[in-house]
Amino acid sequence: MTEHHGEVVLAGIDDTSESWLAVDWAAAETERRGAGLRLVHALGTAVEIGYDETGTGLTEQVFEAATRLLGDAQTRVATAYPELRTDTALVHDHPAGAILDSAKDADADMIVLGTRGRGGFAGLLLGSVSLKVAAHAEQATVIVRGQLEPAADAVVVGIRDDRDEPAVRFALAEAAARRATVRLIHAWAPVSRAGLMVPQLDRVDQYQRHHTDLLDRAARPAGDYPQVRVETELVMGSPAAALVEASKQAGLVVLPRHPIEGRFGLPLGSVAHAVLHHASCPVAIVPVR
Repeated sequence: MTEHHGEVVLAGIDDTSESWLAVDWAAAETERRGAGLRLVHALGTAVEIGYDETGTGLTEQVFEAATRLLGDAQTRVATAYPELRTDTALVHDHPAGAILDSAKDADADMIVLGTRGRGGFAGLLLGSVSLKVAAHAEQATVIVRGQLEPAADAVVVGIRDDRDEPAVRFALAEAAARRATVRLIHAWAPVSRAGLMVPQLDRVDQYQRHHTDLLDRAARPAGDYPQVRVETELVMGSPAAALVEASKQAGLVVLPRHPIEGRFGLPLGSVAHAVLHHASCPVAIVPVR
């Protein structure tokens, strides 16, 4: 296995079309970053073990199929990006745990996955492995969906509150590499904040000023990226709907992942779930504190 020096992008690979799309996206991203690419295939823990098992505890047939898959992926990347540094890892573990552990071992800067892995239900828009990794990874996790050639290459960021600077900085760095525009979108709904009562006009104005100030603060890191054009958009309505709509004209949507709030809080919030399931382009989940 080749050791990379510097950044590492890790991509999960299986034999699904969604996975191959993720590998293609990861290879392009790795080249932009001047990083190394690690391709990881997880066999799970229920694969067949027999008398002709290999040193890894797998039958020769299972081992050969898995190594052939990784070899095909490496060849695919090398054909498109001959100068790209790649290595592979075959892990005998549950897919989500294998990806998270491999990312930690490789000190990966980014994880890239397809929307749905092998063994999932065809009717599901997003697989459980992708959700688990996005919810628990220590680094940005990109779930590749939609077309690799977007209608526009803007990077859209969903802004929730003042803790979102890591997500904004991630988006700015991505936009700088892509020579793209960053769109910071913050959506709010005054009626939901007021409960069943319709708020007075002066209260609506007060709320709007508050959210405008929040969006202005979120844009401050743009000063470190003078080459990137930044647009701010304050939307009155559903955050998920606004971001899904914006994804139709974007190359990447970036969402912050906040710590779990409350006893019954979701590892990924309802907005992230909706965008991950319905976006028209890849979605990056960036952990923030």
